[in-house]
Amino acid sequence: MRAGAFHSVREAEVEGLAVRELISPEGLVARYSPQAGMVCFSLRRGDSELLGQRGGLAHYAKTGATMGIPLLHPWANRLARMGYRLGAVEVEIPEGSPLIHDDGQGLPIHGLVGGLDAWRVESFEADAGAARLAARLDFAARADLMALFPYAHELLMEVALEGSTLAVRTTLRATGERAVPVAFGYHPYFQLPELPRSEWEVVLPVRRRAQLDARFLPSAQTQPVQPVQGRLGDRVYDDLFPELEPRPTFVLAGGERRIEVCFGDAYKVGVVYAPANDDIVCFEPMTAPTNPFDGGSALTWVEPGSAFTADFSVTAT
Repeated sequence: MRAGAFHSVREAEVEGLAVRELISPEGLVARYSPQAGMVCFSLRRGDSELLGQRGGLAHYAKTGATMGIPLLHPWANRLARMGYRLGAVEVEIPEGSPLIHDDGQGLPIHGLVGGLDAWRVESFEADAGAARLAARLDFAARADLMALFPYAHELLMEVALEGSTLAVRTTLRATGERAVPVAFGYHPYFQLPELPRSEWEVVLPVRRRAQLDARFLPSAQTQPVQPVQGRLGDRVYDDLFPELEPRPTFVLAGGERRIEVCFGDAYKVGVVYAPANDDIVCFEPMTAPTNPFDGGSALTWVEPGSAFTADFSVTAT
């Protein structure tokens, strides 16, 4: 263990995978696995696990079946078909590609990097102010990734645990001769294990909801909505919100526990997922809406040699 005055870091092994732990003096512990897609697979405060474990870390590394706080890249959520077109670039996704995750309806979901052992740790340290971890993914170094998203780039994920707040900064840098479209996001699975789901309280700082079809793909139609504040009860969500309040902070609370998820300005879109068959709530920061390609969205593009950075944070008290 390497410690600063208050925060510390530690290397460990979980389910046969190398992990990095960030530890704060307030009792919050964030655990990441660079070997499994740089996923935050555990966020504990005291004895309480605040992230949905679902199939577990090894299952995520093997299948990409989301859990914890996974990165969704180069697209978040679904595509409308097994392929896409962006200007002159046309990509057909072959059947049975090991990088593709099926949404159960035959659509590719959650991008290409889930569980991927391709991240390289650049720094891992603690001091009086925070515990920090940074890792880089050279997307262009993988021919299998480039075949499905032919835009050379690298990702840098920088994580800082400071007291009760876990801050996540993601930077995409275009490294080739072609501009890179930005459509990544995160899919945090939160839970309050001490309380039944019906007693959880939520705050959703949303302004507009997209109209979804039977495949959960958005149409051009949206409707204004009021921010939500109150008990989750038996309500179910699988909703895309293309307009949020400025600097939105989503909240899950109950008993003495409170989790706040703050989106930085680069995350202009949010998804809220709270299914009936799993006691979890997801507040998903997204840089682009569901099905961002095929000309359906006004995307941000990163020019060669330039970079795009997006931030969000999770505060657990």
